[in-house]
Amino acid sequence: MTKRGHGHDTRYVRLQKNYCFACGKNNVDGMRLKFSYEEGRNCFVCRFRLGQRYTGPPGHCHGGIIATILDEAMGKVNKLRHVVALTSEITVKYLKPVPLDKSLRVESREVSVRGRRHINLAEILNEKDEVLARSRGLFIAIDPHRMFAKFVDK
Repeated sequence: MTKRGHGHDTRYVRLQKNYCFACGKNNVDGMRLKFSYEEGRNCFVCRFRLGQRYTGPPGHCHGGIIATILDEAMGKVNKLRHVVALTSEITVKYLKPVPLDKSLRVESREVSVRGRRHINLAEILNEKDEVLARSRGLFIAIDPHRMFAKFVDK
């Protein structure tokens, strides 16, 4: 990848435990989504299946959970620039109902970076590669040492 940016060194920003609802391995009630970076496609990917606990319309996922998955996927993209960037704004397009108990995946990639402003894109797809939901998000890079100082394991 040729577009490397400079940002804060995030190696020293480690929360004692990760309780993030979407990706935290220490949150017993969370989704525990696991993302990997596919270098050839220049995107992050997570494969998952949604259980009944995420029900919105019968047999389908709640819209808030869909937004959570898309937000988390877009947030992973900021790792490419070695920055911690927080969600400022997201737009979600719900294109087709997202089914429960089916194999799904979310993919995310960078759209643009301008100063501290990172714009990313994510899509949830089904097994037939149909896009079920799409989002675009604005993330603002922050100084994690200042923002999270009281939470960091010293």
